[in-house]
Amino acid sequence: MKAGPAGQQKGAAAIEFVAVFMVFFAVFYGLVSYALPMLMLQSFNQASSEAVRRCVSVDPSSQTYELDVQGLARQVIGQQLAWMPNALGFNVNTDTRVTVSTDKVLTVVIDYPRERLNRVLPTLLLPVIGDVPKLPARLQAQASLQL
Repeated sequence: MKAGPAGQQKGAAAIEFVAVFMVFFAVFYGLVSYALPMLMLQSFNQASSEAVRRCVSVDPSSQTYELDVQGLARQVIGQQLAWMPNALGFNVNTDTRVTVSTDKVLTVVIDYPRERLNRVLPTLLLPVIGDVPKLPARLQAQASLQL
């Protein structure tokens, strides 16, 4: 028995769906997987800048000036980044550096390793495209101020 034109098209819809779905999924996953690191990086920039701004209020003639600045900066960063879920593994004490140089330059650095982000948002290897998301090894933000 010979199949007609309709019988020859039975699997075509499924093949077209798979092709369209793969493209849609790649675009959607790329959008989601780049949005979170960009949000985190913008938040790191905001938090480090705000920490530097707030540290201006510490009395530089204090005996414990450097400790006071470090404590205040970490407190401000903790407040600014309180929105981040625990699953991201951000730790204010280990992921931030607060230094005051001899020429009175206050520097606040937030340094977050990509490996922790990969636990929540894994990297996909897509044909032709490569890794999604393609991120640097560390997400970093820095702010400094001459006191």
